[in-house]
Amino acid sequence: MAKEGVKAREVKRAKLVAKYAEKREALKAAGDYVALDALPKAASPVKLHNRCKLTGRPRGYMRQFGISRVTFREMALAGKIPGVKKASW
Repeated sequence: MAKEGVKAREVKRAKLVAKYAEKREALKAAGDYVALDALPKAASPVKLHNRCKLTGRPRGYMRQFGISRVTFREMALAGKIPGVKKASW
């Protein structure tokens, strides 16, 4: 499980990206790259990293469910995700 500070930092980054999104688009459309460079580096959308909503794990993230592969497997086997069942053929 990820440290609480790491998860909080990711949430803070997401808020910062949302705050500067409109301004960033306007500056890009105007071609003002000097002003764009003056924006905070953490406000860039490429700085965001998908993390598991439950554990904060940064790798093995499944976008469709918003959780990591490990958490997904545990929940699927426990029957906590509707419509998902173990494959067999």
